[in-house]
Amino acid sequence: KMLRRVLFTALFMGALPSLAEVSQGHISVVLLGATGDLAKKYLWQGLFQLYMDQVSSGHSFTFHGAALTALEPGQRLMFDVLKKLACPPDESPNRCALLKDQFLKLSQYHQLKTAENYTVLNREIETLLRQEGLKEAGRIFYFSVPPFAYTEIARHINSSCRPPPGAWLRVVLEKPFGHDLESAQQLAAELTSFFREEEMYRVDHYLGKQAVAHILPFRDQNRQFLDPVWNRHHVERVEIVLKETVDAKGRTSFYEQYGVIRDVLQNHLTEALMFLTMELPANVSSAEEVLQHKLQAFQSLRGLEKNSAVLGQYQAYASQVQEELQKAQDYISTTPTFAGVLIHSDSLRWEGVPFLLTSGKALDERVGYVRVLFKNRAYCTQSETLRDAGHSQCKAKQIIFYIGHGALKTPAVLVSRNLFRPVMPEGSWREAVGQSDLHIFGQPLSDYYVYSPVKERDAYSVLISNIYHGRKDFFITTENLLASWGFWTPLLDSISHQPLRLYPGGVENQDLLDFEMVNGEVAFTLAEPVELLNPNGLMPSEYRTIQSKFRQSPLVSAWSEDLISQLASDIEKTASRTVAHSGQFHLALSGGSSPVVLFQQLARHRYAFPWKHTHIWLVDERCVPLSDTESNFFSLHNHLLQNVRVPYFNVHPMPVHLNQRLCVEEDRGTELYAKEIMALVANASFDLVLLGVGTDGHTASLFPQSENGLEGAQTVVLTESPVKPHQRMSLSLPVINKARQVFVLVLGKGKHNITTLLSRVGHEPRKWPISGVSPSSGQLVWYVDYEALLG
Repeated sequence: KMLRRVLFTALFMGALPSLAEVSQGHISVVLLGATGDLAKKYLWQGLFQLYMDQVSSGHSFTFHGAALTALEPGQRLMFDVLKKLACPPDESPNRCALLKDQFLKLSQYHQLKTAENYTVLNREIETLLRQEGLKEAGRIFYFSVPPFAYTEIARHINSSCRPPPGAWLRVVLEKPFGHDLESAQQLAAELTSFFREEEMYRVDHYLGKQAVAHILPFRDQNRQFLDPVWNRHHVERVEIVLKETVDAKGRTSFYEQYGVIRDVLQNHLTEALMFLTMELPANVSSAEEVLQHKLQAFQSLRGLEKNSAVLGQYQAYASQVQEELQKAQDYISTTPTFAGVLIHSDSLRWEGVPFLLTSGKALDERVGYVRVLFKNRAYCTQSETLRDAGHSQCKAKQIIFYIGHGALKTPAVLVSRNLFRPVMPEGSWREAVGQSDLHIFGQPLSDYYVYSPVKERDAYSVLISNIYHGRKDFFITTENLLASWGFWTPLLDSISHQPLRLYPGGVENQDLLDFEMVNGEVAFTLAEPVELLNPNGLMPSEYRTIQSKFRQSPLVSAWSEDLISQLASDIEKTASRTVAHSGQFHLALSGGSSPVVLFQQLARHRYAFPWKHTHIWLVDERCVPLSDTESNFFSLHNHLLQNVRVPYFNVHPMPVHLNQRLCVEEDRGTELYAKEIMALVANASFDLVLLGVGTDGHTASLFPQSENGLEGAQTVVLTESPVKPHQRMSLSLPVINKARQVFVLVLGKGKHNITTLLSRVGHEPRKWPISGVSPSSGQLVWYVDYEALLG
């Protein structure tokens, strides 16, 4: 009997304590994709390491390699890999030879292509266990196959290859887990129809990297030192970096679908980010507690926008795609191979601290690290040469989780000596001695307490061991996965056609990919020459001479970015002038998509704005709760209010939600808002009203043929929109026309037709409400970008 012979041989050679102890049951490991690249490079070695570690644990094992390849060639390919398996350097040659021989005898190849193949595999496992008189402990199915194959394989396992009741099933899934939030949700729904959540182990191999895996334990074991400083008051910035020297050659079919953000940032670097930003659970070994705190950390992340990222592509990538994917010579790839992303958390602990996530291919070095740089408030009077080098408070203070490669060439945890001596587990980490003359981030290694693993282990060996032990905290749950995709998908959508900075690759990149943080955004430090696609076309300076009036009122026109900057500047000047004259500034803002970029400009670039003396009013509001993403106030809060210092009592949202219902006339929300305006705004004349224009000529929430708000004495009215949400609350046209200044912002090609029409029609507010805007004793100014003006 094969299995029993193997066990007795191992026992005879001293590899096992006693046969009586082999009683915990049998584990069958099935590796799907057993002849693929990942299996060859890492998985078989990881499974062999598991066998070496657990041969004396009381479990018996069999290893089943499986693929679509027919039996004979598949078996030959698989055993070619198994014969090259290696033992760790500290393993004795005799024991290594024995264990390797046993491992090969316990391994067999199967072609798994049809439902019948899975049924046969199940029968073989059951027969083997019955013949050996062994109880089944569980089965591990490792999916080292493309995700499109997951559903079919899952169906076969569920229908004919599950272990019997009392034995566990662990299904291991490799990334990518979807392409965006929608595809991840679809894949998750398919898998959960076959497997329970506790049966699925989604691998992010970075969680097996020893430095990454130690972030949470480090924070837990050093609470006494970190509690006072692990926050926005003490941390200057955090960098999470994975640089690669290799390019995507040979992998362009994968890379063209995914790119660097999906390949590295959305998973590996995001998981490290969560370990840093999440609140520490009481028990860092509890998978459930860790998950809940990670989800809370995701909820605190500020949404990403197009300007949150800088993107690049190495120059040879396009030709590699053309060659490998048979694309035409004029094919242009918009897939980034480099990305730098700025992330902010709005949690109380981390508000204002920049988190920089960076990764790329064809860079100058191969290295990965997580670097927490602390603020330095010290001034040292003594000259630098006379200071205690290691403990000087004027030197940089940082904690670095060094993932590997680079100058150190090994995983490590480094803590500046002028911070604290960390607590590290003696059995698994040891302090480095005999420090070299290496420099890390501009400081000699002697400036740090440096710790490296007692035994360096491959990430897959660590993860396979955790699968065996059922340690779910090292894997990605469905909730975790969807939270991550929910965070990254809006950015991915916004940059899908964004121009990429080309870089030559390697050391020749020099400072081409350097980027800097400016007012919550990132931009490349080095300006890139811009080629004009149409050098004979009209330039903006020529556009400016077209006209300076629109509907007999002043017109400001420019490209949208310049226009928004000018509008923000004009609002700031108006505010400062008004506050100097009357002590306060009443600003009424419209909703919709056009003002969002203006709000961001006001929040990030207008430092002289007198927010302390500004009252913010709403021109219109949708009849939804203010916390609803459809709410104009929600957008105003997200993009402006939470980023500027407007006194709480100077913010005046429209009362659309009263008595637990929305915009009901009997609740008199319009009267309440009108009374508030009358009480605070002299003569109900706003200092400035910002309006937009709809493609149908509506403005505020005053629509063509509207029954309310176009005339009459009412200050605030309820209206009906032709699009959802239908119910709206709006300032009336008469109160808008009482304003001292009205600015109208019109952006984009989609507004070209209505802009052209408005240039020709007269005062017809029932047809085009915007045409009725004509301040009785104030000024109207139009801000129209070139796309809206000229198409």
